[in-house]
Amino acid sequence: MKRRKLILSGLGITGALIVGWGVLPARLRIGKPGNMLPTEGEVALNGWIKIAKDGGVVLAMHRSDMGQGIHNALSVLVAEELDVPLKQIRLEQAGHDAIYGNVAMFVGTLPFHPMQSEGVDKPFAVQSGQWIVGKVARELGVNATGGSSSVKDAWEHLRMAAATTKASLCLAAADLWKVPLGEVKVKDGVISHASGKSAHFGEFANGAAAQTPQNVTLKDRKDWSLIGKPTARADVPSKTDGTAVFGMDVRLPNMLFASVVQAPKMGGTLTSFDAKEALALPGVLKCIQLASEAGSAPGFAVLAKTTWHAKQAADKVKAQWAQRAEGAIDTKRIESELKDKLKTEKGFTFHERGDAAKAESNAARVIEAQYKAPYLAHATMEPMNCTVQFKGGSIEIWAPTQVPGLARATAAKVANVSEDKVKVNVTLLGGGFGRRLETDVVAQATQVAMAADGVPVQLVWSREEDMTHDFYRPMHVAQLSAALNAKGEVESLRIKSAGDAISPRWISRVLPALSGPFDAPDKTTAEGLFDLPYGFANQHMAHVSTRMGVPIGFWRSVGHSHNAFFSESFIDELAFETKQDPLAFRLSLLKEAPRYAAVLKLAAEKAKWGQALPVGHAHGLALHQSFGSIVAQVAEVSLQGGTPRVHCVVCAIDCGTVVNPDTVAQQVESSVVFALSAALFGNIDIQDGVVQQTNFTNYRLVQMAQSPVVETWIVPSTHSPEGVGEPGVPPLAPAVANALFKLTGQRMRSLPFKA
Repeated sequence: MKRRKLILSGLGITGALIVGWGVLPARLRIGKPGNMLPTEGEVALNGWIKIAKDGGVVLAMHRSDMGQGIHNALSVLVAEELDVPLKQIRLEQAGHDAIYGNVAMFVGTLPFHPMQSEGVDKPFAVQSGQWIVGKVARELGVNATGGSSSVKDAWEHLRMAAATTKASLCLAAADLWKVPLGEVKVKDGVISHASGKSAHFGEFANGAAAQTPQNVTLKDRKDWSLIGKPTARADVPSKTDGTAVFGMDVRLPNMLFASVVQAPKMGGTLTSFDAKEALALPGVLKCIQLASEAGSAPGFAVLAKTTWHAKQAADKVKAQWAQRAEGAIDTKRIESELKDKLKTEKGFTFHERGDAAKAESNAARVIEAQYKAPYLAHATMEPMNCTVQFKGGSIEIWAPTQVPGLARATAAKVANVSEDKVKVNVTLLGGGFGRRLETDVVAQATQVAMAADGVPVQLVWSREEDMTHDFYRPMHVAQLSAALNAKGEVESLRIKSAGDAISPRWISRVLPALSGPFDAPDKTTAEGLFDLPYGFANQHMAHVSTRMGVPIGFWRSVGHSHNAFFSESFIDELAFETKQDPLAFRLSLLKEAPRYAAVLKLAAEKAKWGQALPVGHAHGLALHQSFGSIVAQVAEVSLQGGTPRVHCVVCAIDCGTVVNPDTVAQQVESSVVFALSAALFGNIDIQDGVVQQTNFTNYRLVQMAQSPVVETWIVPSTHSPEGVGEPGVPPLAPAVANALFKLTGQRMRSLPFKA
């Protein structure tokens, strides 16, 4: 039995045991009042919401803000169900209870084809798999902001928590006023009765705590006044005037500062260091050797009165480093090895339909192409940093993290204390993109704080350390082939890719208890290849998982970021080889996927596909689904001095129900610029174990003058919300590549694009 079928059969057997239980209802994640931080004058009504004396609503915020607008979106869900003005919602950092874990993110890791896993008529194996993983995720309670899953995960239970809160308040008002419950009304945060009685929420908070409402229902879609409408983000003023607190903005009494230096050769070790000269400098206090924890590289940190003193002293430390025992890592060698593995290994089959091998053997012609994507750094605007105070056996952390619970666990492990002795304060994140799903900097800062005699310490990486000690997007290569019959019709599509798997590496670093000796198939390696919507009669999609020694991690849109480039570029190749318009060719293959076709048509219509463009300009098209959202992009491109210039990107997106359309547009614009930087410039080279790109001088980003106009068109939908922060990234590179082919007649099969 093939491994995939064995896995799914196991899910089916287990699922048979739980078929009578059904899916756990959302209300089980409402939690208890004790989950929230007790505060004088505020009454908690469940694990998410407290009511203040003045009628204000305090929401437990369990997701990190890294610019994606999640604090606004989740506040809108609560304000909608409570019928309060959005400005009445206040935020309080959530605790560490399992109800705050991200279930949707873990369910999204299952390698099911979207054509099977969407809707209500799912195969039993899919239903069972999603139920089991959801159950495990609920028990684990891993609080993570990632996978474009925050709204999707909160959609049911957060609205239910708010609706239950409102029901409790109305019951309390009815009891106090001695009126029928059905006559109690709520509007703009005020509870009223036709008799003229009215009061804000704060007047009923204590009474509501004693109520147990039954048969709570959510608002009907037609009655929404906030969801789906543009709403102002409360974080904009502070981010504009500089009062917002990011990780590096944390300032505490008597705080010290640390600068870190890590092994310059990837996988290398620190054999010795001499800090005498560094310690003789003014303002310098200590030099601490750092153990390798949570995936961090070996190295040392210098503790001083300011970051500047620490950085200057770190440069004076005389350190000796050794190369890794397996030999120096080199990206050219890795690329060669990956290409060899494509030829020699079968890999794990993620999706099959028909018989692609037979179709190729009987083909009149076989089209083949090989694609490559390089390692990429996250390059967040705010370098890695963390502030820690270790005092009296307890730890307090201030960190821009996507995983506060895992940061807590890491600090506890390093300091050898129980997790209940660790408090984590999540600051705003100056960019995440997946990099802050790691806890390496927390481990380092904790080690330094343990040597700081109870004084808080802020550890800040230099940009060079940040760039050369990342957890990179892995290098992947792919071999794609298609069989054409005698009529010139495409009969099959076969894709085999090779590259490192991210999920098992990440789990081994931050969730070692779940890490096993063998790697299960990792969806991130093949997403964007095995889950295509196109109706080819014969398909075979496989991936060869490797271990090349380069530290890898989740990068915005993960496997989709490069796999969409492979698949959508090749789809254009097939359109050209069969003498069809790229739009018409795709639509002919989407007869079983009407939602995809609708998105594609909308983007083409708004971009005026097929109409004349200025001389020297061309349109390129791409369609891709990721994180539940379908995105089509049309890029208008020219060549200026041999260099690609993207003038405009028209994007259509079906992301299910939209909470705030302005945020959707902002995230699409962000995704386009982020993806364009990678397509034009992104590349990490490793020579003799050393990363060659060290700063934005040689790891370039698209500047404002190079940024295209971005149009965002949202497809109206009644489906549940899907991801928004990442789905705009994958289609950009193939859309640009397909336009460049029209201009030059040359296929761009390797990223970044060369002049």
